[in-house]
Amino acid sequence: MGTSIVMTSGKGGTGKTACTAAIGSFLARSGHSVLCVDCDAALSNLDLTLGLGEAVLWDYTDVLEGNVTLVDAPAEHPDIPGLSFLAAPASLPGVDNGDFTSLIKQYRGLYDFVLLDSPAGIGSGFRMAASGADMAIIVATGDVSSLRDGQRTAQELRTLGVPELRLLVNRVRPLAYRRLRRSIDDVIDVVGARLIGVIREDEGVSEAGNMETPLMLYGSRHAWYQFRNVAGRLAGEKIKIGRI
Repeated sequence: MGTSIVMTSGKGGTGKTACTAAIGSFLARSGHSVLCVDCDAALSNLDLTLGLGEAVLWDYTDVLEGNVTLVDAPAEHPDIPGLSFLAAPASLPGVDNGDFTSLIKQYRGLYDFVLLDSPAGIGSGFRMAASGADMAIIVATGDVSSLRDGQRTAQELRTLGVPELRLLVNRVRPLAYRRLRRSIDDVIDVVGARLIGVIREDEGVSEAGNMETPLMLYGSRHAWYQFRNVAGRLAGEKIKIGRI
């Protein structure tokens, strides 16, 4: 049985979708079967970040309604073996959390990892995505608004019963942290979740997204290696985070 992980953030702009795509790609690169599920109905972008904008035929509501089988619905990535994608619907349907949880449980039987790209905020889409998760990764930056929202998200995830919370500090600019006299430890203390990785600000991430190319295939100066290490930790490898 695989592991389902909801990728979430308290606010938009933290780079959550880019993190989902990058981590999913590196997990597949290391030999794991991975399904990335876009849970952001009507505002979905994960397909573009993965480079699968033209490959999507079905979404998860098609599976729930019986229009397509569980196996046939996901789009397989043509350049990254083991990586698949399941889209969100183009509108905002009323999906029962129990039905969605059951669907994700079935996909856990088919894939090693199921990554759920949650909408920002703590609304109904967030609760639906979290309902099927064994673990949550809260993506936060050092901005005060991101920290407050990340803390609130962590509290809500605990209320929903998600058993394990981890923190991914994204878009880190060391000079800005020094000027603000802020550290990664401060982010950990405010959000209240165990650290799984630190990703430095890297223009290669946005360049890859605009090229509709997975970061793993595009490359970058810092983030490529740091996302690879996060994926390794999720897969059980003992990789030190190192000096921050």
